[in-house]
Amino acid sequence: MNRSPSIFWPDQRRPDQRRFAEKGLLAPIMSAIGRSGRAVTISADSTSRASMPVSGLRRGLAGTSLVAAALALPVAAQAQTYQCSAPSSVERVRPDLLSDSQPKRDIPIGSYTLAITWAPQYCRDNGSRTGSTFQCAAGNRFGFTLHGLWPDGIGKDWPQYCHDAEFVPPPVIKAHLCTTPSAQLLQHEWAKHGTCMPGYRPAKYFAQSAALYGKLKFPNMDALSRTSLTAGRFAAAMASANPGLKADMMRVTATKQGWLDEVWICLDRRFRYRRCPVHQGGLAVGAPLEIWRGSR
Repeated sequence: MNRSPSIFWPDQRRPDQRRFAEKGLLAPIMSAIGRSGRAVTISADSTSRASMPVSGLRRGLAGTSLVAAALALPVAAQAQTYQCSAPSSVERVRPDLLSDSQPKRDIPIGSYTLAITWAPQYCRDNGSRTGSTFQCAAGNRFGFTLHGLWPDGIGKDWPQYCHDAEFVPPPVIKAHLCTTPSAQLLQHEWAKHGTCMPGYRPAKYFAQSAALYGKLKFPNMDALSRTSLTAGRFAAAMASANPGLKADMMRVTATKQGWLDEVWICLDRRFRYRRCPVHQGGLAVGAPLEIWRGSR
């Protein structure tokens, strides 16, 4: 599957000099780039956290205590894409077709997976690839982006490419580019996964996906990235930021080098959080995990 990263903009001022006001749907936690090129989290309603040096946090809140501090600052999903300007027109997409290695598999749906991607890592690994410009090099900034909503089967297999896929209408693509910042990925998700959901057309499929994504809140990724982190502790941080979501209801994936890549959230057939099946994979609870914060 194609891969679709807190939001950053350059600022030469020190973190304790930055203060941002927000309104509307944006969360009160912002991210900015300091002199080091690393992300620094700022509280819009207080400068106390911004003025506390990371070294001080480490001395006072070591290990799980620092993770707990990160949990106190959840960030709404909408804030993950606040620095995004949809283009006036969208790129032309290619058909996404089944193949010998990706065959049609029209089987009953037993559950769902909501997959989200940590975009700084995606851009670190794929920023020069064709189709990544809007996400990685067009002045936009993303945190967690929506990869897709995937129907799962009753066993280990999953449905895919169930029916011929129409092209996703350009207005639908444009409406969701600041959530899933790739027109071709949107076409792929509809063709491979959306066509397996009875009664769904592109607009309804992406509206459902975006609604589930929009409910998520995220822990303070900058603070977490500065801790001795494991997949289990990251999952606990995500769970603490989202009522009803538990650590065993998600799978954390990473690159071969151990950098956070994606989070797969397990859902039942009514799109409620559920415990993930053992066969779904992901990192072991004790696996070391690092978070790339971005360097632009």
